[in-house]
Amino acid sequence: MNAPSTTPIAPEAPVNAAAVTAYIGIGANLGDARAQVQRAILQLGKLPHTSLSAQSSLFRTAPLDADGDDYINAVACISTRLSAHALLQALQQVEQDFGRQRPYPNAPRTLDLDLLLYGQASIADSTLTVPHPRMLQRAFVLIPLLQIDPFINIPKHGPAHQFAPQVADQAIRKV
Repeated sequence: MNAPSTTPIAPEAPVNAAAVTAYIGIGANLGDARAQVQRAILQLGKLPHTSLSAQSSLFRTAPLDADGDDYINAVACISTRLSAHALLQALQQVEQDFGRQRPYPNAPRTLDLDLLLYGQASIADSTLTVPHPRMLQRAFVLIPLLQIDPFINIPKHGPAHQFAPQVADQAIRKV
């Protein structure tokens, strides 16, 4: 597969005056999943009005409510002036650039990018829910997130570390 191009964002894409810290969940289990996650992290830093602030280690996890091979997962922290919806659109374009297909829910994937947190915003509309509704139930999100920021607070939920015991039975291994 060719390297993904820099994701174009429409010139009219909403841009904030001040940067917002956002966290992106990253996963893949098709093809060279490790390389795809590493390349996706680099692509996040190339999004317009966005810079990569931090990234977790890579983790291997068994599929949860899904089929296929083990996943390679990570979380990235970005600083962005894109609106939440423009960022979601950009993430979906990056997935497409990596050959993402959606034949059925939870299908194996070349790349999955989830907008986990967008500053302290709580968003719930037909296209976006932030904080991500299942992020505190999944070790493959929670453990890498806590690696980046052990004291992070999740809007409407509180400290993320208090949810770690609830995912302790999910196998996760640092790559």
